[in-house]
Amino acid sequence: MAEQRRDQRNTRDGKDIAPSAQETRAWEALVVTARRTVADGLVVGTSGNVSVRVGDTVLVTPSGVPYDRLAPHDITGVDLDGRQVLGTLIPTSELPMHLAVYRTTDARAVVHTHAVHATAVSTLVTVLPSVHYMTSALGGPVRVAPYATYGTRQLAENMLEALTDRSGCLLQNHGTLTYGTTLDQAYDRTAQLEWMCRLWLTASSVPGRTPSLLTDEQLAEVGERLRGYGQKG
Repeated sequence: MAEQRRDQRNTRDGKDIAPSAQETRAWEALVVTARRTVADGLVVGTSGNVSVRVGDTVLVTPSGVPYDRLAPHDITGVDLDGRQVLGTLIPTSELPMHLAVYRTTDARAVVHTHAVHATAVSTLVTVLPSVHYMTSALGGPVRVAPYATYGTRQLAENMLEALTDRSGCLLQNHGTLTYGTTLDQAYDRTAQLEWMCRLWLTASSVPGRTPSLLTDEQLAEVGERLRGYGQKG
């Protein structure tokens, strides 16, 4: 697939710009994360997209470019209004979703995938059943945003509603979206969400049996314990 580029120069305050050292490092980490989504089977081809925020600039994967072809000079960045300020490759068509998350949350990174088990679940339910305590790591039961055409403002609005008090959601007949304070955290939440969807599909497929689900009280207790999880400092 041919790369798409904008015929324009990127400027800030009327001056031609180059990426900062921080933006360059963030772009390198973004490319690693994007390639990880392919290696782990969360996307196929050029589906899905990844972004990271550096100051008021959002670095994002470009539209229609296989991740294994991305190079340092392919850096693609926009401001919070969606105006391109870095690079010439056209940003992902799902830019409205990414920008909506950054405008309304404390997110520093967003991962969107077409993970197969999560997408399958999105066609079956409106909320992922609470089959595992890691539901609490995403803020509570994971909602499914109603279907809307990809790249549209309507999809971004549906996603934001599903994300209320959550750090991840499913997109009906589409995929997943998670965010975090780092690329690693956003990616780990995506991987956990896909795993929980696979778990529920597996358990619910056993004939004559209904999976046991966790109560709101049990999830709240786990949420408290997770606040102290991991290494200190």
